[in-house]
Amino acid sequence: MILDIIMVSFAGGILCLDRVVLQAMISRPIVAAPVIGLILGDPYTGLIAGAFIELFWIDQLPIGAYIPPNDAMTAILITAASIEAGRFIGALPQGLIVLAVLLFVPCGLLSRRMELWLCRGNEKLADEALNDAKRGDIRSINRRHIIAIMKAYFFPALFILATLPVGILLMTWAYPRLASWAIRGLTLTYSFVPFIGTAVALSTSKLRGTIPIFCAFFLAMTVIIRFIRDI
Repeated sequence: MILDIIMVSFAGGILCLDRVVLQAMISRPIVAAPVIGLILGDPYTGLIAGAFIELFWIDQLPIGAYIPPNDAMTAILITAASIEAGRFIGALPQGLIVLAVLLFVPCGLLSRRMELWLCRGNEKLADEALNDAKRGDIRSINRRHIIAIMKAYFFPALFILATLPVGILLMTWAYPRLASWAIRGLTLTYSFVPFIGTAVALSTSKLRGTIPIFCAFFLAMTVIIRFIRDI
């Protein structure tokens, strides 16, 4: 499990880097979470978690100076924690995924504060780079660009490395001790998420194209198929 956590932290840092550097859309939850799931041998759980978070924050757009919650990091943590906790418990029930969502959604808000702090630090680096440009110091300008990129990679990676083990331990300890009514409630919540997500997707489809519609359809069909299988 330790090796898995290290791999997820390394890959998660690269995926989160896309939010500020690459911007190739690989940081979208619907992409990042299945990638983490594939690394851990369970891309299906990654697709479920990614679709959950994609719909949950689909209306949070990075417009102007506004920085939305870090949905990529949230989806990565939910995926990795669900898979690792499921392996420890011996099963991966739907309620365990919902428990991971409830546990790690606040991390998306917390990591947004971290991104704000990084942006303020980059403003200082930009001012220093302007002074370097006036002096004609090209090497110093390149060094400051590299520093900004390394900060954008290492801080999310270290955040995942510190947060993921704690979340896995909490989930493996708490879920088996939940009362039966609490587990039924988590499972019922899993079933209702697609319908809530569909409403959000329809209200934002003009803004984000077909991605929210795909996520809502995928989740709805997953719940229906699972329900038919259980009958």
